[in-house]
Amino acid sequence: MKILVVDDQPLIVEELAEFLDGCGYVCVQCSSALEAVERFRDDPSIGIVLCDLEMPGMNGIELVETMKQIGGKKHLFEAIMLTGRAEKRDVINALRAGISDYYQKPVDLDELLEGVQRQEFALQERQNSLQKLGLLNEKLQFLAASIDDLYHDLDNARPPLVPQLSANDQSNNNVVDVPDLFSALSPRQLDVARLVGKGQTNYQIACELGITENTVKLYVSQVLRLTHMHNRTQLALALSPGAGMARSRVTEH
Repeated sequence: MKILVVDDQPLIVEELAEFLDGCGYVCVQCSSALEAVERFRDDPSIGIVLCDLEMPGMNGIELVETMKQIGGKKHLFEAIMLTGRAEKRDVINALRAGISDYYQKPVDLDELLEGVQRQEFALQERQNSLQKLGLLNEKLQFLAASIDDLYHDLDNARPPLVPQLSANDQSNNNVVDVPDLFSALSPRQLDVARLVGKGQTNYQIACELGITENTVKLYVSQVLRLTHMHNRTQLALALSPGAGMARSRVTEH
C-alpha cells in the first residue's frame, strides 16, 4: 500500500514523504491536485491520500471526491486532510466528503503517523469486508442457479398437467381446454401464475403461499419461460377474464 502525499508546497511534500518513508511506507509525491488525480488513476496500490485543503485549481475536498468517482468500488482508499486553518465549516465539509482524519498545520508528525496507521487498519478492514461480500455474492448466485436448474429438472421429469373435465363440461360444446402453454405448468407454478394474474407482488405471493420471495421469483421466471411470455403483464392479461374460459380452467388448479 502506498501513500499519496499532495501539497502545492513541494517542501512540505518532501518533508512528509521523507518522514513516512522512514517509518516503512512508500510515498507518491505530488505538488498539484491534477497530478495527484493522474497518479491515483494509474496506481491501484495507493491506499491513503494525504492532501492539503487549500490548493490552486482544486482543493483537497474536491480532489478526494474526484478520486472517489474514479476509484468507485474497486479502488478503495482513506483520506487524511491537512490545513493551515481549522474552521468548523471546513471540518464539516471534509467529513461530508468522506475524509477520515483532519490535522492542522504545522503537523505533529508522531500524531500523523498514528493517524496513518489507523487509516491503514481501517482500509484493510474495508477491503476484507468487500472481498467477503464478493465471495458471498458468488455463492448466492451459484446457489440460485443450482435451485433454478433443480426446478427445471423436476418440471421436465413431471408429466404435463392435464385438467380433468366433468361430464357436464365434456358435454358442453363451448368449453375451451387449457392451452398447451398452461397445461405444462406444475400445480405450484399455476398457483403463482394465478396470483400474478391478480396483480399481486412477489412479496404478497410469498406470504400467501408460505414460501420465500426469492422462490417466488424463481417460479415466475419458470412460468414466463414455459409459457413463452416476456413479462408479468402478458401473463396477467392471459389470465384475465377477457382471455376467455381458458382462465377458469387454469385457476381451478
